[in-house]
Amino acid sequence: MSTNLIATAHVPLANWIELVYLLAAIGFILALKGLSSPKQARNGNLLGAVAAIVAVGITFAYPAAYKQVLHYHGINLLLMVVAMVIGTAIAVPVARKVKMTAMPQLVAIFNGVGGGAAALISILVFILETSNGDKPATYRIVEGLLGVLIGCVSFSGSAIAFAKLQELMTGRPITYPGQQIINALVAVAIVALAVATSITGSQVLLGVTALLSLVLGIIFVLPIGGADVPVLISLLNSFTGLAVAASGFTLNNNLLIIAGTLVGASGILLTQMMSKAMGRSLANVLFSAFGSVVTATGGADGSGETRQVKSGSAEDIGVLLAYARKVVIIPGYGLAVAQAQHTARELADLLMERGVEVFYAIHPVAGRMPGHMNVLLAEANVPYDELKEMDEANPEMTTADVALVVGANDTVNPAAKNSPGSPIFGMPIINADDAAAVIFLKRSMRPGFAGIDNELLFNEKTTLLFGDAKDTLGKLVAAVQEA
Repeated sequence: MSTNLIATAHVPLANWIELVYLLAAIGFILALKGLSSPKQARNGNLLGAVAAIVAVGITFAYPAAYKQVLHYHGINLLLMVVAMVIGTAIAVPVARKVKMTAMPQLVAIFNGVGGGAAALISILVFILETSNGDKPATYRIVEGLLGVLIGCVSFSGSAIAFAKLQELMTGRPITYPGQQIINALVAVAIVALAVATSITGSQVLLGVTALLSLVLGIIFVLPIGGADVPVLISLLNSFTGLAVAASGFTLNNNLLIIAGTLVGASGILLTQMMSKAMGRSLANVLFSAFGSVVTATGGADGSGETRQVKSGSAEDIGVLLAYARKVVIIPGYGLAVAQAQHTARELADLLMERGVEVFYAIHPVAGRMPGHMNVLLAEANVPYDELKEMDEANPEMTTADVALVVGANDTVNPAAKNSPGSPIFGMPIINADDAAAVIFLKRSMRPGFAGIDNELLFNEKTTLLFGDAKDTLGKLVAAVQEA
């Protein structure tokens, strides 16, 4: 007979525990609701954190309410407390000191740790339930297998995503001959091993399944790069949620099931929304890099020839901004790199003092993670009503005197509309080229995530101002003040 971790409950205390879990679950749901709006995001985040703290705290009451194989006493309790202290000591300073440009890779690695933890829980429970030589019920094995498989894929895949974003390895798609066949063979082998494990209850087969799942996570992520990485992070986040839900079934813990399901569902919905924002299917995002790598050409037309661009001075551009009626600021990853969000707000406030209408046009996949630009500008206390999403901003671009592009690239590239052969063709963009004039703040002529040149740079409406975004915005502030 297999031994379940949770058996008969002491009713009164157990009911209190489940009630607190229910309240924590409601807190998670309300937190997600808050995170859907920039105005409520901070409160939603705090509510979610409080709910998580309460849920973790009440879990320590389990030994008094439930009969368990694993007891919270002696060395086990000490190890848990030490692990929590170490984790807190690492996480708090890292979260406080991380740069906005490094936030995506921080999310990726934290997400991977969650998936890895869920996999370890499933492995440990499987070992405990098979340690006496008995074969657990098939449904128990399947629960453990799902936690192991999904958790391992999330862990190793997130580690590779972190390495790409941290530039520990190339951020471009990595492909090799026979890649699709190898991936398919690994996936088939995992399925076969999972079936064999569910029939035999073998610990060895489970271990091999875990190892191959780690391999699958790596080879799944390697061919994904460039502008597709934010979508990948969202998908891996969904995987972690599903792994946590599976470990919840393994531990018979309702809160883990609810929390994991919420994360999994919200992650996949966000992934679909981001794919839509890029004008591509999820399958295309995940598998389009197989067999080819897109690299930049010398010109936007693909001819390899150098094309001329028009550059200007901060003084002339400052005068243009100062006497405009409407200015649209389009932020991108370059704004985050330069930590120029406060200077951008200073410029916007100065223009509004002169009677210029100013707002920020936010593309759904600007930056390196969902909501990157919203968080960045919120850090500079930019009013939420000045932030307009792409669908709201685009109709106003035709009436804008100036589109000020700060660090964005692929999200304003007209090739998405005009070049059927472009890898970003069909991706909805912010129509900066509809404005009367375009000012492009850019460090260099290097391409963006997609690895292609931006046709907007060569548009006759466009004037480039080269340099670090924070420095050039500072010069524009001074120029507007003098205008």
